[in-house]
Amino acid sequence: MVSGTQLMEKFLFKIAKKWIAGDTIDDALSSAKDAYGMGRHAIINKLGEYHTTKKQIQDSINDYQKIANSFKKWNIRGAISVKPTQIGLSISQKRCYKSLEEIIQKTSDAHVFIWLDMESSEHTDETIELYSSFFSKYERLGIALQANLKRTEDDLNHLIKIGAKIRLVKGAYREESRISYKTREDVDKRYTRLMTILFKKGNEFAIASHDNKIIKKAKSLSKKYPRKFEFEFLKGIREEIKGDLVKNGFVVSDYIPYGTNWFSYSIRRIKERKRNILLLGSSLIQSQ
Repeated sequence: MVSGTQLMEKFLFKIAKKWIAGDTIDDALSSAKDAYGMGRHAIINKLGEYHTTKKQIQDSINDYQKIANSFKKWNIRGAISVKPTQIGLSISQKRCYKSLEEIIQKTSDAHVFIWLDMESSEHTDETIELYSSFFSKYERLGIALQANLKRTEDDLNHLIKIGAKIRLVKGAYREESRISYKTREDVDKRYTRLMTILFKKGNEFAIASHDNKIIKKAKSLSKKYPRKFEFEFLKGIREEIKGDLVKNGFVVSDYIPYGTNWFSYSIRRIKERKRNILLLGSSLIQSQ
């Protein structure tokens, strides 16, 4: 007899195939190639976090090196997106620093852009410190900030002052109400405020949202404040909007995860916002 958990996993796997490229690097590069064929860029992320063994960490470093050095061969305009805890932050900040330095050294010749993903709030300070220490030496480096955290406006203004390249996301981690906004209305309001600051004061940045109102507001702000920025979407989500944005001259990137650790990632994405369930269901139906 099939358990409820097994049924959930089976259902989620059908959904996960929409936003996860597959198990291998070649799967991710193939998905990136498809995106590039439709006029979009690609951001590849290896699934997995909180690595604590040398092998796990080194495997991640090697994978990102291989991906970055494969973009030219595959004729792809791409970037990589790295979670600090998958390259050693769970051990120490020093270990993570050494890992990121190794990734940069091994990919610098390919001139590939590197995003630092932002994880749960316990790592925010360390991630910003990590970014700040490298940005002065490697300018093709960006950092994600989460709109749901109450501290983010201060972090954003600080990072803008040093010329940081920022990806603004809503936030995918469950946080306590004392440090984060909880309702969709409050998060959207904060996102819009932070996005407006980026357009007024920012340099290069990314608007990472599937929300129609936010996308519409970003388009409006871009007319008043011309900036170098891009829209970022999960692979397989809002395909119709991506096409329209490209046709209208906007830069669009697909965020493309790959790997076998799809289950926890998919659960978090669905818990992140209830609307994600509707978006995924719609995308799944359209693909039938």
